[in-house]
Amino acid sequence: MISKIWLSAPHLGTSEEQYVKQAFTDNWIAPVGPQLSEFESAIDVYLNASSFSTALSSGTAAIHLALKLLDVTIGDEVICQSFTFCATANPITYLGAIPVFIDSEPGTWNMCPVVLEAAIKDRIQQNKKPKAIIFVDLYGMPAKIEALLKVASAYDIPVIEDAAEALGSTYKKRKCGTFGQFSIFSFNGNKIITTSGGGALVSRTKALQERTLFYATQAKEPAAHYEHQHIGFNYRLSNVCAAIGKGQMEVLETRIAQRQANHRFYQEFFSGSKDISVFTSPHQKYQSNYWLSCILINSSSSFSPTALIDHLAKHFIEARPLWKPLHLQPVFKTNAYYGGSVCEDLFNRGVCLPSGSNLTPSDRLRIAEVLSEFLKRK
Repeated sequence: MISKIWLSAPHLGTSEEQYVKQAFTDNWIAPVGPQLSEFESAIDVYLNASSFSTALSSGTAAIHLALKLLDVTIGDEVICQSFTFCATANPITYLGAIPVFIDSEPGTWNMCPVVLEAAIKDRIQQNKKPKAIIFVDLYGMPAKIEALLKVASAYDIPVIEDAAEALGSTYKKRKCGTFGQFSIFSFNGNKIITTSGGGALVSRTKALQERTLFYATQAKEPAAHYEHQHIGFNYRLSNVCAAIGKGQMEVLETRIAQRQANHRFYQEFFSGSKDISVFTSPHQKYQSNYWLSCILINSSSSFSPTALIDHLAKHFIEARPLWKPLHLQPVFKTNAYYGGSVCEDLFNRGVCLPSGSNLTPSDRLRIAEVLSEFLKRK
């Protein structure tokens, strides 16, 4: 039977099982324990900045708590990148707030600073100054961070960096996940490292980290009994899952190098193609981890992204469309949107190709053969 090549499968190292067994041996089977603390410390050391990480049940939970800590509430507006997964925007609605969506720019595929400023001015004219901004480092590609932060600072609006897909990426040699008032990571099973499910909220001060932990553990007041003056959440990561993350952090640099090697493979394969371009950093200051390798098919091409995806699927190779912009999703059809059709065009022409760090040379050869067969037919 032919084995399936997945888009982005989990890839364990050699230490994860040992650390999980240690958690079992010591009976730390709870959302507290030494592996949890050590995992958070490993993240902070890796980021090499004034970062204070709190490991949580998901990246979605991290965005929710970041918004909560920024006092976002019912009726507030939060500016959000449209070209992203729904988990970026859904937490805005959890708080009764309203997402306002922004188009991308074509260089990084991320939030356009020019459109951002135009949107802020328009919302202020309508007496609806946004309470926060969430930009994304999509597919591991850093956004135009300096320009985005400059706009946000000019209008005194706090920023959340959604670096769910960008652990290990850098902007001007500074790690993604260290910008804005808060940053978030995801450790879902398809990410560059995983805790099976999980995420982290990165704060800029110890005090904010402590507040994050307070809300993530049901907002328990310091009393002998259970006292609650605030509504809290059950968002803490399990110590057992953190044991996996601790082992994954040890192989992170290797995983980044393997993903970047996949990107170079696709660059070389498509180098002579007139129909397909590979999504690549627009400038050396943007260093992507290339969590996913993505391509764009020229609008004049004789084939569609769907045709390519279907052809790969017939050969047990997983590929997917790019994210559907959130302003085009039925659930957000009435929300305000600013910009043109950049992200819509990307969605219509883009494909995510297999990018797992565990792709073998034989996997890449198989992918190349199947792609060659398709392109020759077309």
